[in-house]
Amino acid sequence: MKSICVYCGSAPGNDPAFLDEAVAAGTLIARQGLTLVYGGGRVGLMGAVADAALAAGGRVTGVMPADLVSQEIGHTGLTELKVVNSMHERKWAMAELADGFLCLPGGPGTFEEIFEQWTWALLGFHDKPCGFVNVSGYYEPMRASIQQMADKGFLAQRYVDMLVYADTTGAALEAFRAYVPPPPKWGARGGATP
Repeated sequence: MKSICVYCGSAPGNDPAFLDEAVAAGTLIARQGLTLVYGGGRVGLMGAVADAALAAGGRVTGVMPADLVSQEIGHTGLTELKVVNSMHERKWAMAELADGFLCLPGGPGTFEEIFEQWTWALLGFHDKPCGFVNVSGYYEPMRASIQQMADKGFLAQRYVDMLVYADTTGAALEAFRAYVPPPPKWGARGGATP
């Protein structure tokens, strides 16, 4: 594992623990010699995780659409800021650059980004881990909703179980290193797996 994509809010949230974990995440990613890949923003948890990684001597690659850069929310002190044309290009570039996808607390964009990577993983488009740093229980309601997908017959339990949940970034990264992907839903072996 050489790089970790972190999805998180462009706001800091109203629990100081969110910001504390963003700083801890950026610091730890840098200290472990991993490149931080993220959305390129200078605000909220996004800015905090990037600033912490940079302060710890880490490499940080941001990916941001040109229209957001022009609104002056792009971080200007990164190791590299890749400017793309659209949100779709942004997500694709981040997916290509990262070896795993980690979610800190955030809003709808954060959810949308991690759900796409999880969907791609369960379909077998990649075999990279997806996980959540469950700061102050932030992801518990979502976790229950995902479990309900399996309970109601819309998702195999193995695709619920493939998601990593941890209280800290350190624990999540440990789980990422031990991650073994399940068989894809529609496998290369031809047809759906049961």
